[in-house]
Order: sequence, then structure tokens, then C-alpha cells
Amino acid sequence: MDAQRRRLALNVATYAAALVAPALLTLLIRLAGVTQSRDYVFLYMGLVAVLALVGRLGPSLVAAAVSFLLVDFNFVRPFYTLTIADPEDVINLLVFFGTAGLVSVLASRQHRARLAAEELMRQLRDANADLVRLNREQAESAQAAIRLARTEQQVAVLRENDRYRRELLANVSHDLRTPIATILTSSTDLLSGAENAEQRLQVIASEARRLNALVGDLLDMSRIESGALELEIEPIDLDEAIQAAADRLRERAPARAVDREGAGDLEVMADWTRLGEILDNLLANADRFAPTGTPIEVRADTEEPQYAGVRVVDRGPGVAEEIREHLFDRFVKGGPDPGGGRAGGTGLGLAIVRGLVEAMAGRVELEPAAPGRGASFRFTLPLAVREDPAG
Repeated sequence: MDAQRRRLALNVATYAAALVAPALLTLLIRLAGVTQSRDYVFLYMGLVAVLALVGRLGPSLVAAAVSFLLVDFNFVRPFYTLTIADPEDVINLLVFFGTAGLVSVLASRQHRARLAAEELMRQLRDANADLVRLNREQAESAQAAIRLARTEQQVAVLRENDRYRRELLANVSHDLRTPIATILTSSTDLLSGAENAEQRLQVIASEARRLNALVGDLLDMSRIESGALELEIEPIDLDEAIQAAADRLRERAPARAVDREGAGDLEVMADWTRLGEILDNLLANADRFAPTGTPIEVRADTEEPQYAGVRVVDRGPGVAEEIREHLFDRFVKGGPDPGGGRAGGTGLGLAIVRGLVEAMAGRVELEPAAPGRGASFRFTLPLAVREDPAG
């Protein structure tokens, strides 16, 4: 309501000025003693232009018409009448009125253009303020999203650590208690003077080695997952590494034969200790599932450019289809042994194998089942680059 009143008052004032201003200008000209209209026609033009710039087209046209009549009445012969005696004066007055009208139109358009520009600037300022506000809100939202993502990531890590801890306790507690209980029983019997002391000492030593291997597996798995594994990569004779692993298996299982094939003079870039650990785990896994009296096959190859492969094959029952996809995950065990019992081990061996192989820029896989053989594992490692003797 107040805005409408203000607009109405402005319109009334503008039209009043269009009527009064030409009369005031004429009075000033008369007081100055000027009787020739052509000397002050531009003053009337200026007045019309000012009204067009300040107001709208209507008041400026009214001012042009009033100015036309006043000039005719006061400055065109015969004076003080609206009669025009000289045709030249008729033309001059018509030119004056037409020019005044044109000035009114142009000035009014300029006025509207200025108002439109001002409105556009206001809209741009408002839009810019909205953009600044939206950018600030988006920045705050992005920061909140980043904080939330970090929090969710931290929560996920904590949950994974908690799951790993519970999984570790569930899977390893039995494997820890069994050798500890055996060692305690045998040592108690020794202290009480039981017979077969040498046999009991051998049991204690065997269970201690088993316990030490379990702790070693846990430490290796922890280092692999935390990225703290330290490696000394150097050229390794693959045949020598396979022979050393076969000798270690023979010490643990004298009746198990290992058939080696194709290593030749291949050299791979690897850590000697970790490569031995890979081979030990794969051979121990094959020995666990292979029937008594059957050999384990170890074959070296160069089926892929710049990589040497090692395939470990047993003649056991193979790997059940439902666990093949997850066989290299932590605490996944291969299933029952050929005797019908539960497979030994902690379920960390193959997970360690994968972690060590990948840490040395290789890969490991369980090959598809084939008739006449059990599980077939194959891993690859980069070939060592040999220097050209001629160079």
C-alpha cells in the first residue's frame, strides 16, 4: 500500500511539473526581455529532456505540448494569440514540437534502460549474494561430508580391527592352548619322575616349534596387513630356493617325496627368507592333504614374459568349490584331511603366501581342478635381469 501511494504521488508531481515548469521558464524568458523564440527553443528542449529522464514518457510529452503552446502564444507573431501569421513560423513550431517529442521518446527510453540496468544490477547483486551464500553452504557441507567420511573410515577401521581381534581369538585360541597344554603335561610328567623322559622332551620340543611357528605366522600377517614388511630384494637362484624348501620338508616329513622339474638356471627378484617361507607354506599345505606315499610336484616355468612361475601340485582331494574363492583369506582352512579329520594349521598360511608374493610384485592363484590331481597352486615372481657379458 505504501509503495502504491509513493508511485501515485510521484506521478502527480511529475505531471504537475510538466504543466508548471514550461510556464516558469516562459516567465523567466519574458522577464529577461527576450522576444525571439529561436533564441531559447533549446531551453524548452532541455526541460522536456529532463522531465523524460526523471519521469516517464507521458509527462515529457505533456511538457512538449505545453511548451509548444507557450512559445506560440508568447513568441510567435501575432503575440498573445494562438494564431500563426507566418508559414515559416508554422514550420518552425512543428519542427520544435516534433523534436521535443523525439527528445521525450529518446530520453524516456534512456530512463527506462537505466531503470532496467539498475534492476538488473540489483538482481545480479542478489544473485551474487545467493551464490556466495550457496558456495559457503556447499563448502561447509563438503567439509562436513569430509569429516563424516573420515569418521566413517575410522569407525570402519575400528570395526575391522575389532572383527580381526575377535576372529583371531576364535581361530587361534585353540591352536595356542593345544601346544601349551601338551608342553605343560609333558613337563609336569618329567618333574614327577615319569618314564620315557627323552620321548617327552621330544614332544615338548615339537610343540614348542609348533607354538613358535604359530606366533611367527601371526607376526607375519600383522606386518603384511600394516605394510611394515621389510624385504631385501635381490637375484635368487630359483632351483636353489626350491631345493632348500624340499630339504626342510624332508626333515619334517621324511616319507614325503618332492619331484622337482624345470627350474634350470632361473633367477628371480625376491627376498631369500620370504621366498623360502612361501615355498614352506605351500609344501606344508600339500603335505597335509596329499595321501601317504604320493609325491608333491614342484614345477618351475616361464609361461609369462619377464616372470618365472612355480607350481606346487599334490594328489589329495583338492579344494572344495565353496571355499575356492576365499581360500587365500585369513583363517580359511582347506577342509578335512584325507583321513577324515579336520585339517591342521591356523588358516593363515595361504593368506601369508598371498601377502608375501604380492609384496614382491608377483601373484598367486589356485588353478582350476583337473582329473588325477589335487590342489594346484601357482605363483609368479619377476625374473632377474641378467647383464649382457658382451656389454
